[in-house]
Amino acid sequence: MDEHVSEAIGRPDLIDLGGGLLCLRFETLKVVSALAAVRRLIETGAVRPGDTVIDSSSGVYAHALALACHRYGLRCRIIGSTTVDRTLRAQLEILGVHLEQMESTDDLGLDQNRRVRRVREILAANPDHHWMRQYHDPVHYLGYREVAETIRREAGGGGLTLVCGVGTGASSGAIGTYLRESDPDTRVVGVQPFGSVTFASDGVPDRDIIIAGIGSAIPFGNVDHTLYDTVHWTGFEAALAGTVDLLRRHAVFAGLSSGAAYLAARWELELDPGRTVVFVAADTGHRYTDSVFARHREAEAVEDLKPLDVADTSELELPWARMEWRRAGAPRQAQFDRTA
Repeated sequence: MDEHVSEAIGRPDLIDLGGGLLCLRFETLKVVSALAAVRRLIETGAVRPGDTVIDSSSGVYAHALALACHRYGLRCRIIGSTTVDRTLRAQLEILGVHLEQMESTDDLGLDQNRRVRRVREILAANPDHHWMRQYHDPVHYLGYREVAETIRREAGGGGLTLVCGVGTGASSGAIGTYLRESDPDTRVVGVQPFGSVTFASDGVPDRDIIIAGIGSAIPFGNVDHTLYDTVHWTGFEAALAGTVDLLRRHAVFAGLSSGAAYLAARWELELDPGRTVVFVAADTGHRYTDSVFARHREAEAVEDLKPLDVADTSELELPWARMEWRRAGAPRQAQFDRTA
């Protein structure tokens, strides 16, 4: 029996979609990470019950950190993106979170930089606050070890490919790292939106981008580029097709990044049908009801889509591209300065 709802929310379901394709479905992925991170900080004395933790979030991590703080008796302060919706705002308010939401902007890169700048301002005025640094602190890897063990136990032996949105780098990086402890042959495939610096697609804007949670406008310290064998970049139209097909074909109601991962996973399985491919569905589809699912008639058939295979990021093009990353290092614009 669970002692707190966060434990239930953070526990994923591994669903066999057939033909070697598995879906690792979360209600809210980052709860796993936030719970383990807060627990470790308390165990080490970095924070104590009653202390205040703070971070920037586009929405999912805000909910996860709020639940972790509720579980362990901490105060929570969030500098939220313009994308934090009414439903989440109400939950955060009831959970006692101090939410400061940025003013609306069409530039998600500006939004991200403003949020981090605001966090620094608050820390300067409140040095007793603890900055969670979900983008950079490897403490956020810890919660995914049990997830990796579940995959390895239930998916069987070797020949495994993990497909996951990159985002802060914690989930894909941690799960991939822990899977490789028992099977170094595990392949890690990262999924990115266009317009993200993380894997150098920032020169290819997508006017319809609303999957910013798996990309970034700034370098992230938790992204270890040398973990990734392959990278897929998906635009909104391709991700829409994957999201709608995932619900129509498999009855999995998940978010836009999940649809992008599903699309990439189908392709990787087609290229190497002898492997088992597991993709991560990071959250449910509720916050995409109007922006994605209401537009389901616009979705192309996934069978009609294929990625453009490129040899260099300078060749990237919408709506979908793929590149063998070959565990190379970070591109120039994604290099993180840990001394800054």
